[in-house]
Amino acid sequence: MDGERHDPASLRFAGYASIFHEADSGRDVVMPGAFERALRDVGREAGRGAVPLLWQHEAREPIGRIERMSADERGLRVIGQIALGTRRGRDAAALIRAKALTGLSIGYRVRRAEVDRKQRLRRLLDVELIEISLVTFPMQPRARVLGVETVVASAWDMTSVETVDGRI
Repeated sequence: MDGERHDPASLRFAGYASIFHEADSGRDVVMPGAFERALRDVGREAGRGAVPLLWQHEAREPIGRIERMSADERGLRVIGQIALGTRRGRDAAALIRAKALTGLSIGYRVRRAEVDRKQRLRRLLDVELIEISLVTFPMQPRARVLGVETVVASAWDMTSVETVDGRI
């Protein structure tokens, strides 16, 4: 991931919180460019926890923070940090390490969309990103944690990285 310092009581992960061009189970399709404004807004608010990391979309259960976000040809790529100082954070980290929890999901408000009545779907063109969650069942089945990194408290240069599905 990168060489900056991180809380030793944390687990970092990388993955995709949203996948472009694929209908989710609610028939929404996120289009490339839908996160442009959200990414600009987060850039202006860096360091203020602009996009929280939640447990199962539960606003009362933040479990960490999103460190970085970017859009590429596949979707919205994120790097998040799970706080191990919370009970739910420890639960989430244990489940990710056991490969029992790998789903990611976005909480959003639609700013602009096109409805395709023939295909019965909605193309999201501009969204306000409210939060990102670790979830058991993501609406977008391919929105997943792809790798984890455990930061070793005694030696910042020594980290262990394991992938969830062989890709980072």
